Amino acid sequence: MGGNSMVIMPGKSKHGVLLALLVLLLSAATVLSRPPAAQERGTASESAERAARMRMRWFREAKFGLFIHWGLYAIPAGEWKGQPVAGIGEWIMNRAKIPVKEYEQLAAQFNPVKFNADEWVQLAVDAGMKYIVITSKHHDGFAMYASKVSPYNIVDATPFKRDPLKELAAACARRKIRLGFYYSQAQDWHEPNGAGNTWDFGPDDKKDFDQYLRDKAEPQVRELLSNYGPVCLIWFDTPRMMTAERSQRFIDLLRQLQPASLIDGRLGSAGDYRSMGDNRIPLTVLKEDWEVPATLNHTWGFKKDDTDWKPPSELVFKLVDIVSKGGNYLLNVGPTAEGIIPQASQDNLREVGRWLKVNGESIYGAGATPFGDELGAYSDTEKDKDGKPVFKAREDWRCTTRPGKLYVHLFKWPGEAFELRGVKEAVARAYLLADPSHRNLAVRKDGDSVIVTLPAKAPAEYDSVLCLEMKAGSKDR
Repeated sequence: MGGNSMVIMPGKSKHGVLLALLVLLLSAATVLSRPPAAQERGTASESAERAARMRMRWFREAKFGLFIHWGLYAIPAGEWKGQPVAGIGEWIMNRAKIPVKEYEQLAAQFNPVKFNADEWVQLAVDAGMKYIVITSKHHDGFAMYASKVSPYNIVDATPFKRDPLKELAAACARRKIRLGFYYSQAQDWHEPNGAGNTWDFGPDDKKDFDQYLRDKAEPQVRELLSNYGPVCLIWFDTPRMMTAERSQRFIDLLRQLQPASLIDGRLGSAGDYRSMGDNRIPLTVLKEDWEVPATLNHTWGFKKDDTDWKPPSELVFKLVDIVSKGGNYLLNVGPTAEGIIPQASQDNLREVGRWLKVNGESIYGAGATPFGDELGAYSDTEKDKDGKPVFKAREDWRCTTRPGKLYVHLFKWPGEAFELRGVKEAVARAYLLADPSHRNLAVRKDGDSVIVTLPAKAPAEYDSVLCLEMKAGSKDR
């Protein structure tokens, strides 16, 4: 029908229809009164926040991951031309200022015939780790996978001729472990326009850095996101010369090809979570998502003279300390040139895994401590070299949480009773996770303190976990 005619529906008055139309017009006017740009911004912002929460869900549950630094640097293993080279193993090309043409010759020697992807992934499973991050290309510029972008890769340039990342992806899928890739986006000592190699190619500020990004780094990241199944994260590093615009190009790649993949905190602009400094655990609780990358000894890549392994007791403490402050622990191994993860690394990680089999509920998906005094305090008397108060960490106990539960990690057994102050809610029951039957321990309340009667002897060697279940409706504090 045309014109301005109005159809009156049977059973309804003309006034009723007019009133209904007026209500519809007012509703439309309210919606349209919002500026279109504001509507779009609000919708886009809400959508982005939801997507970020979804991406982070597995990371917040996982808490513990395996880092693997493996490459050509495992051949010299900290020594060049018969002389030890100071510093971490994977930086030997930089530390010894090895010319590209000399370092390239290592590729012809690289034949890790003892590499077994299933064994590596099984180690992560045994250790209680939930994700793996491996170097796909470190600063030396050598790709540890079958790259079509550059022939300087493990398939084309070595006698090995296999793609270990493809094999690892398959092994991770079989064991339901997430896989991510470390990629050095800025430093590339093999490329004339990559950052870092000033001994062969001169100052970085004279280079065509965008040529390197455009022709190598970005296409290689595209390969990693396209050819290896689901990638849980890309772990970028040392963001030299990485402007916001350059970083955004990598972000766009990830969001386009694998929108569920995470970006660490070292790309050059904000990632999905914050990367702490190497082996640097924050002093207090952080409210954001974060991760500590850490070594088992003093190096990342294999170095034959570094056998100063952190014992399982220290690894368990660091894992709990990190989780109690709200973070994740990404713990590294450096395989040999043959493809073997050092036995001491394996033994210590499996010991941590045995502890997690008993106490894992206090780690996976656990929240930070609601207290904080147990972490330590700044000294009133001691100053550092800058004249600032020194933080004195305490190591007697830590606390992790789940809704309705407090997990008190007792590193130093307190004797026959433990007092936890600052608990305002009632405790329904208390028990030790190491006790298979979870027998109730005697609990009494004294104001805002909870006193739990304990066995005379600690049930666990490294960390005995006391679980306090709060009464229904109670909050953690």
